[in-house]
Amino acid sequence: MKFKSTYLLAFFAAFTAQAQMADEELEEKARKIHDKVITIDTHNDINVNNFTAETNYTQDLDTQVNLPKMEEGGVDVTWLIVYTGQDELTPAGYKKAYENAISKFEAIHRLTEEIAPSKIGLATTSQEVRDLVAEGKKVAMIGVENGYPIGTDIGNVKKFYDLGARYMSLSHNGHSQLCDSNTGEENDEWLHGGLSELGKEVVKEMNRLGMMIDISHPSKESMRQMIELSKAPLIASHSSARGLCNHSRNLDDEQLQWLKENGGVIQTVAFSSYVNTEKHNAFNAAVNKVYAEVGEKVGFTLLERSDVRAMSPEERDAYYKEFRKVRKLALPKVQKLKEKVPPVDVKDFVDHIDYLVEKIGIDHVGISSDFDGGGGIEGWNDASQTFNVTLELVKRGYTQEEIAKLWGENLLRVLDEVQAVAQKL
Repeated sequence: MKFKSTYLLAFFAAFTAQAQMADEELEEKARKIHDKVITIDTHNDINVNNFTAETNYTQDLDTQVNLPKMEEGGVDVTWLIVYTGQDELTPAGYKKAYENAISKFEAIHRLTEEIAPSKIGLATTSQEVRDLVAEGKKVAMIGVENGYPIGTDIGNVKKFYDLGARYMSLSHNGHSQLCDSNTGEENDEWLHGGLSELGKEVVKEMNRLGMMIDISHPSKESMRQMIELSKAPLIASHSSARGLCNHSRNLDDEQLQWLKENGGVIQTVAFSSYVNTEKHNAFNAAVNKVYAEVGEKVGFTLLERSDVRAMSPEERDAYYKEFRKVRKLALPKVQKLKEKVPPVDVKDFVDHIDYLVEKIGIDHVGISSDFDGGGGIEGWNDASQTFNVTLELVKRGYTQEEIAKLWGENLLRVLDEVQAVAQKL
């Protein structure tokens, strides 16, 4: 009996050592691939307050994306987002939205031209991306989330293009003057029945200039009409698979097929409620309980997201500043909570990549985080943890060539094709 026990212990020790060696080999393989491919994250929100001489992305700020975190996580390219929330379709609303958009364009230019030009450059073509990466620099690209700030002046599309924008979505949460939003699905309430007449002109203008059309927020009918009208491929800059998670921000199988036939790409998003809503809701409810308890002790009241959205930008910034302090204080309790209530993680995220690749092929799938805009999952909660995505892809048998396509080559291919169409036009 003693002999059998000793034998079993020796067997398990050998098995564990072998498994550990296999893990180390996989990690080494993944590390080599991660260092070699160009890693592009197509959706990172910004706050203009982090683009000043005193406070900026050269510092490891309390943001999910900044240069130190990109360096640590091996991220080459960040698409910084000129985001404007939806407001009234009035001249006053358009004016305010335009000013907000311009302030964000200026912030990105300040980073790449004044604050840290030796560390990060602005790219507008795939060749500029490759050149900057070859120089050892990080790369910023610009996407516009919500076409609302162009108002009714189609000339603003070219202004945004000239400022570096290389993709734009025509709506966000709420119908814009250009097209219906996915949010109309909730009550089956629509403003245009897809694209407005102005929206159709904007699609043509984006084709003419060489700006990618982003269908992550517009409605399904808006997307269908965009594909019908566009002479160039489209992108979904931050969406996942509706077949795995039934959320209106995700693309269903029919939309995926349209995107494949169009030659476009869907950038799978690490936004936990779009990856697994049930798992997200269960963990969120448990975590918010912890935040509320910790917040109460320091005089902070946790609010619903809709209440935070209704705040002025200044009030919102102040709220999030305090919320970040509470999150820090609550961290030990949250870590312990994960043992009982598992959060959405990298494996759940890569399940979406697997699904999308199976449905429409490796050439039409990419990766995005939506960091600093609500994105982040266990294992990829900021840019410093980006390697974990590559590691999971390697564990699932993806080759270096396939991983290169997922991390950026597919997106650059679409950008090239969109710009080639513009040259013809």
